[in-house]
Amino acid sequence: MARIGVVGAGRVGAVLSAALRAAGHEVVAAAGQSPATLQRAAELLPGVPVAKPTDVARACDLLLLTVPDDMLENVATTLVGAGAIREGQLVVHTSGRHGLAVLHAVTAVGARPVALHPAMTFTGTAVDLDRLEGCVFGVTAGDAERDVVEGLVADLRGVAMWVPEDKRTLYHAGLAHGANHLVTLVSQAMDLLAASGAEDPAATLRPLLTAALDNALASGDAALTGPIVRGDVRTVRDHLVEITRTAPATVPSYVAMARATVERAMRDGRLLPIRAHAVVRVLDAALARVEGTPQRQPVR
Repeated sequence: MARIGVVGAGRVGAVLSAALRAAGHEVVAAAGQSPATLQRAAELLPGVPVAKPTDVARACDLLLLTVPDDMLENVATTLVGAGAIREGQLVVHTSGRHGLAVLHAVTAVGARPVALHPAMTFTGTAVDLDRLEGCVFGVTAGDAERDVVEGLVADLRGVAMWVPEDKRTLYHAGLAHGANHLVTLVSQAMDLLAASGAEDPAATLRPLLTAALDNALASGDAALTGPIVRGDVRTVRDHLVEITRTAPATVPSYVAMARATVERAMRDGRLLPIRAHAVVRVLDAALARVEGTPQRQPVR
């Protein structure tokens, strides 16, 4: 069992620390300044002292750095400069974007860097603890750290997925594109339904989106349905007329996703090129009207 310290006890750090504590590890200290962070630490890590980052780092064998991506390198370098990181210490960050290179300063003093990213969205509450079961962790670590990292992931009740250092950004892009943009897409769809008179847009969408997500995860492009795959040009045109009238800010994202759908439906042969060109002309004309941009050439 390791003595664990966490710098940045935000949504991710507090939850992972609490999960490791429940697995038998000792959480010796946490660092954080905002009222929300302090409240989160009090709820998820009762009895754990809140201390300065340097004191947290000195007190632990395994340091969790759960700070924003853009702060990670500076925080690590600052801790090393203060003499708070020591040889042999495990320094684990939870950034999806970064691998081991961002922790070059800790590597230089003989500490053991690890990238351990949970592929999940966090609320920062106890609800997340149950969601960790079966969660995939994108892991990058050296061979010497492999066993201890697999043990940590097991303690978190997750599944380790090993990501090469040079693929970290691509790995993270796939997650962000799928999860973050899905939230935007669903929110826009709920806005359109609300404008159509739906009393509960979320309830209207839930069974449809649940089925679509399950089908997409199981079958990929074969799960595509709807007017674009069928080549229903007039339906797409009517959609865009109403969206332009009601929610013009949604037109660019509708057009972008529709173009991508056209290309994927053409690739597997379900949408004939003549229909694809007709759909794209409608899409480009609608985008030109709301943005004043020149029309692009149809897909080929």
